[in-house]
Amino acid sequence: MNLRETILAEHSKANCVKIVNWVGHNQQRFNQLFELFLNDEPLIVQRAGWPLSYAVEAHPSFIEKHFSRLLKNLHKPKLHNAVKRNTLRLLQVVSIPEEFHGEVMNTCFNYIISPDEKPAIKAFSLAVLQQLAKQYPDILPEIKSIIEDKWDNESAAFRSRARKILKEKAS
Repeated sequence: MNLRETILAEHSKANCVKIVNWVGHNQQRFNQLFELFLNDEPLIVQRAGWPLSYAVEAHPSFIEKHFSRLLKNLHKPKLHNAVKRNTLRLLQVVSIPEEFHGEVMNTCFNYIISPDEKPAIKAFSLAVLQQLAKQYPDILPEIKSIIEDKWDNESAAFRSRARKILKEKAS
């Protein structure tokens, strides 16, 4: 399979599944997909994110050696929403190496307080923070404060994720 051509062929769930199946259990194929995700061609980057996040859900260890570059990528200026969304989607299902906890928390907090971020980015950021709060319970009051402050002006996705956090905190 020519991965680049397949990514460009169409943006669909079927194509995403086709790419994820092609990656399968193969770290080298995942690495090819990851390199396209960090590419400078916006359309390829946007379309590579979806299968990348699904491949990581299936094989969380695939992303381990790429963590530094994955997070560095989140700090690029004018980053497309698909890149943020799919990066955060995969961060909620992996064990984030401890050395990156602070950076990930800061990034997620910045996303949830930003008036310009899309609902899915905020919801996934809340999910990542919820996972990290298990190791850092001191961040829970800040998360709760932001949720309460933003509640009336946020999306259903934000409120749904926020409810789960508040329910978990209460129990």
